[in-house]
Amino acid sequence: MSIDGLFSRNEPVLPVRGVHLDLKGTPPTPGRLERLLEVFSALRYNAVLVEWEDSFPWSVEGSFRSETAYTVEQVEAFHAAAGRLGLEVIPLVQCLGHMETPLAGEAYAPLRERPWQAGVLNPLAPGARELVERMVEDVLARSPGVRHFHLGGDEAWSFASHPDTRAYVEQHGKGALYLHHVEPILDALIGRGIRPILWHDMMREWDAPALARLAQKADLCVWGYHGHPDTTKGHWATAIIQRFADAGVRMWGATAYKGATGPSADRPNVELHRVNATAWAEVAQRFGMAGVFATAWSRYSTHNLHSELIDASLDTLALVAGILHDGAAPADGLDAALAVLDALGEREGFEACRSACEELAEARKGGWYFVQAVRELVVMATLDARRRTGSPLMVQWRNLRRHVDRADRAGDALRHALAGRVEPLWVDRYLAERIEPLREEAAALAPRIRLLDPAGWQAEHEMP
Repeated sequence: MSIDGLFSRNEPVLPVRGVHLDLKGTPPTPGRLERLLEVFSALRYNAVLVEWEDSFPWSVEGSFRSETAYTVEQVEAFHAAAGRLGLEVIPLVQCLGHMETPLAGEAYAPLRERPWQAGVLNPLAPGARELVERMVEDVLARSPGVRHFHLGGDEAWSFASHPDTRAYVEQHGKGALYLHHVEPILDALIGRGIRPILWHDMMREWDAPALARLAQKADLCVWGYHGHPDTTKGHWATAIIQRFADAGVRMWGATAYKGATGPSADRPNVELHRVNATAWAEVAQRFGMAGVFATAWSRYSTHNLHSELIDASLDTLALVAGILHDGAAPADGLDAALAVLDALGEREGFEACRSACEELAEARKGGWYFVQAVRELVVMATLDARRRTGSPLMVQWRNLRRHVDRADRAGDALRHALAGRVEPLWVDRYLAERIEPLREEAAALAPRIRLLDPAGWQAEHEMP
């Protein structure tokens, strides 16, 4: 099957099919990043929503950069490659929620909505808007020809909890506070011929006048990664979309190809993404949306665990590409996606990553099962001395150790599969988050087991 075997239509059902690069977790090496652009283009995506986060070479503040942040030259090469491939680059810089990258440092702590939480910006704090403006300007300086700019703005969980912001909302409303903060930023982008985009969830309770005012200044991207907007009770329900449409808001949709299964998942749920992407392709056409993004969260938030790896999720990347282009999954389903990866020379590397991640997931699942089993048996044996010797304790302890060893082997396989694709630093941290907790549990349990069943312990450790 050729690359075109994934698609049955000559013309796409959606004008813009964007793919998301969330670079705050396991970012690709520079070479792999450019290669991914080629893969995206071959899969008929025509836009890239790039969330640089701590991978950007910030000049605003050096502490915003991670240990492996891209250089200015590498960012310029990324944009040049995207231009050659006909991919529109849409940068994303957070403006309200998910502000951990700048707000984690003490220098910017006065800008937090809550002093003890680094996630949400206090929009009334002196210098708050100016920080966002400087970050936007920093990214624009390295982003030639930008036509859209995403300002995030979602999941500001503690919005209006500061005494100052709470008083403002009580007098003027949530929409007024939000617009007080972002409107000058929106106006500056519009003045440069750039259309702003914001995530939709913070606006779902706004009144009609506030929505109508926003509609003049920005598009809303409605996101929801499970099920269908027509049947969900979540914040992406069709009734909410209809309210935005009635207010004249130009909209985008957002499905996902990875990063929606769990904050520390190792592999995407293929069926979940098939169903959700198909729903968004239909809803986007129904409401005349500008396009749909296939998001790909590498962390649920900046201070959260690493989530699914790009290179272990290329099958869903391809499957969602076919759905957003044709409006439905290819007749051969996932087989068509795998055949396309084969044609692109990506299948072998993908399958190595997928296999290692699936094995790691199984080892983790089994390991935590046996942590629970061993802890329960330890308590039983502690309470009742008659139930120590000859209990299943040593059997379950052996199973726990076996699963830690299994996870280590899967980790070695994943390191090998990701060589040259992700810097070793991030692979090591990804694996540490998954394996070290099990290892620590085993180490904490060992002294108690040895005390409760010394004969069994000795026999276990003398076994070949």
